[in-house]
Amino acid sequence: MKQLEKLISQIASRMNAILFKQGFDADLYIQKCIPLDKMNKFYAFYGITSSHPLGFYFRHSNLAGSYFLGKCAVENSILYKSDIRGDELKAQGDIFHHQGSDIVLYDDEVIRIKGSFLIKTLVHNYSHNPENLEEFSILSTVSMHYANIHGSPMDGCFLGPFSTVDLTTLHNCVVGAYAYLQTGELSNKRIEPGQILISNKDLFDFSYRFSSKDLNNYIAFEPGKKPHGIFVDFTENRKKDFQKLFAVVHLKARIKISDCASINRYAVVKGETHVGKNVLVAQRAYLENAWLGDGANAQENCYIINSRLAGNNVTAHGANIIHAQLENKVFVGFNSFLQGSLNCPLTIGKESIIMPHTIIDLKEPLDIPPGHLVWGLIRDRKDVKEHSILLKDFSRVNGKFSRGLMHFKGSGSSFVKAFRDRIEHILEANGAYFDGSKNKGHAQMGRDISFNIIQPYPRGPLEGLYPTIAIHS
Repeated sequence: MKQLEKLISQIASRMNAILFKQGFDADLYIQKCIPLDKMNKFYAFYGITSSHPLGFYFRHSNLAGSYFLGKCAVENSILYKSDIRGDELKAQGDIFHHQGSDIVLYDDEVIRIKGSFLIKTLVHNYSHNPENLEEFSILSTVSMHYANIHGSPMDGCFLGPFSTVDLTTLHNCVVGAYAYLQTGELSNKRIEPGQILISNKDLFDFSYRFSSKDLNNYIAFEPGKKPHGIFVDFTENRKKDFQKLFAVVHLKARIKISDCASINRYAVVKGETHVGKNVLVAQRAYLENAWLGDGANAQENCYIINSRLAGNNVTAHGANIIHAQLENKVFVGFNSFLQGSLNCPLTIGKESIIMPHTIIDLKEPLDIPPGHLVWGLIRDRKDVKEHSILLKDFSRVNGKFSRGLMHFKGSGSSFVKAFRDRIEHILEANGAYFDGSKNKGHAQMGRDISFNIIQPYPRGPLEGLYPTIAIHS
């Protein structure tokens, strides 16, 4: 364990030096987060398909329980039960369109993680920086439980639990628990817990912040303590179902599915669950008594329980849907928590957009009509009035607009169009529109994954670290 302890200390000291001006002490957050004796109890695994470029390099790192798909290099890092999903990596010769220019890639793109500590974190590449399309890098970064790093290269950053950095290049920043950022680029900033910021240059700015009192019920994170709250309890109460998946090598098919849909081998499927055509169920998704109509998807760390999704629904990374009925093409954003109950069911009308990091925790039955934009914390009908707006009305906004604690300025039509375009991109990439020959996506390509296991040193000074390994096609 000595080398593993030394690596943790090196990562913490580097982070403290980088974030010194922020008054941030990484030791207070990471030293007690994961007991060291767990680091050598889990295997890591990587997937191979004919559709994704093969190439992995692991050196002087811990990879406990982590998953890799596509080209990735990890050096001097600790990845604890993290998913590194490289299924949208660009290849040599691919053309990237940027502001009217066509940029040709010199080499295959690689996800490079160096000097970082990622705890139960999702990394999903979606490169958009024209200056360096060949490398998606995460350097000297620490992220806590169920954070999402989505299309966001970063250097010298700390991400609190259940935070998301989305399509944003981040330098020397501290991102609080359950904060969401989509701002293009950000440097030397401290983002408070529960802060939602979406900005697109001169087109629009959207901001909202949860009150500390409300947020602490769901996720609280203090120096020297583990994260706690409703979000943590919800996932911890279901972790045994995932442990069963990792304890066996071969699993029988849990339900019968179409030959154009896929359920990842490391997803939980329980109860009376139905999966329609062109459905993607990603690793570490959790389905229980769930109905997923044609073209729907459940991405990493999603929980869909006692709920029905009509079809072409997007359930983004980390989103939870409990006792709800979602009509066609409802988008549920990153780490949203939608919780109805038998006595207080939730219904969401077609083509509504549930913003990332939205909490719907009902005290009464609730029906959100079609075509709405929804954000913030909602418990009843009264809250809906302060935390939603018809998309067609929002599209007419041109200038400043506020509703409750949400503040917006710019072009509402540009904001709505950006979301709708992104939803279409996700559906296309996931294969929701596959017709048997055209429009193949992740749902179809994910059917032929074979998984391979990597294990750490079980004892001695290198206990918990993984051997240096290079894997190439």
